[in-house]
Amino acid sequence: MQLPGRIAAAIEVLDDVATRHRPVALALKDWGVRHRFAGSGDRAAIGNLVYDALRKRASHAHAMGAYTPRALVLAVAVFDWGSDPATLNAGFAADKFGPDAISDAEMARLTAEDPLKGAADHVRADVPEWLAPSLQAAFGDRWIEEARALTERPPLDLRVNRLKADPERVTKALKRFEPQASAIAPMALRMAAGSGNARTPNVQSDEGYLKGWFEIQDQGSQLVAALAGAVPGQQVLDLCAGAGGKTLALAAAMQNKGQIFAYDTDRSRLAPIYDRLKRNGARNVQVRAPEPGALDDLVGKMDRVVVDAPCTGTGTWRRRPDTKWRLTADQLAARQAEQAEILAGAADYVKPGGQLVYITCSVLPEENSAQIAAFLAARQDFSAVPASGVWFDRVGREAPEGLYDGPDGVMLTPATTGSDGFFVAILARRVA
Repeated sequence: MQLPGRIAAAIEVLDDVATRHRPVALALKDWGVRHRFAGSGDRAAIGNLVYDALRKRASHAHAMGAYTPRALVLAVAVFDWGSDPATLNAGFAADKFGPDAISDAEMARLTAEDPLKGAADHVRADVPEWLAPSLQAAFGDRWIEEARALTERPPLDLRVNRLKADPERVTKALKRFEPQASAIAPMALRMAAGSGNARTPNVQSDEGYLKGWFEIQDQGSQLVAALAGAVPGQQVLDLCAGAGGKTLALAAAMQNKGQIFAYDTDRSRLAPIYDRLKRNGARNVQVRAPEPGALDDLVGKMDRVVVDAPCTGTGTWRRRPDTKWRLTADQLAARQAEQAEILAGAADYVKPGGQLVYITCSVLPEENSAQIAAFLAARQDFSAVPASGVWFDRVGREAPEGLYDGPDGVMLTPATTGSDGFFVAILARRVA
């Protein structure tokens, strides 16, 4: 398929998403099933068009004067991919799989000197209008810049599993993909996001991945796991373990010494952890299934309790841009209630002198600093530990400049740490 055919396909997928209110990943998968003639390169390019359209839906719609799938994909092709509108239109006419010709009105929009003339701040930021006050509260005068950074394509980050390999070995094994060492996460290797129809490397088919030498994990996720400060010999509870990404990072940091208890209330989320533990050679992890009383024996005994709390996922908008436009105030309120309940329960597992580490992949203060402030007001036996003060000891690198570091926690963002958006608060329980 040529670009015109891929554009037509992307319009079709976005129309499916809009009319049937279904996740974009499922719509793309179904399109591939119905069009088996499309090669892997075609599917990757179509996916890029769709995701790029959703990342900047508000600004592209403003530029085109319409929110239609066609308007959004045309905007991506011209504004993001650098296609010349006239050349693109000629390709539409020559390709039987291409969309209808570009209209005069569309051509005027695509060739405008300033496509965002008169755009409101939330449009320039490419966020839902109702979230603008929260983002401004989080980032101050930089909020539009920070929000725009969440519209860019994410890189592919790997975490080298120090239980089985080192960065040099993994770099050599993946040299065809040109991985680069991270400047801020010691075990992270990065493959930069491409532009246009660039494809993401399929590292999961590599021999090194199958041997457990590395895992796919955003460097922000690696950093917040490191900031938990788990060391060999400790007793650690990963209370919202999910598929085990941070559990594996903790096991490697602890050099398989001590004990990690991995727990999640959802069995289906927890299911993949067993194969991942085996592949990674993580032997100090005990998985606790969600049964009544499953954690009763751990109360007051943990050196570290890690809470990777359920959240809105606003920090992952680069990877899941469709969730940005589906998020509602009611959903945010529901996550806040869950977070408060989980934090309150997690505190009881921390022994005196131990630490509770609260993590979200959100950039909203309602889920981050506000939660910590409320928790500390209710639990006088806990106090906040400034992350910047322990950063070097726990990460092994200096903290990056421009970090959002406050009394209730530290926030990572694409603009400051080149990672997904994460928040982490370290809370120490006083010794009686």
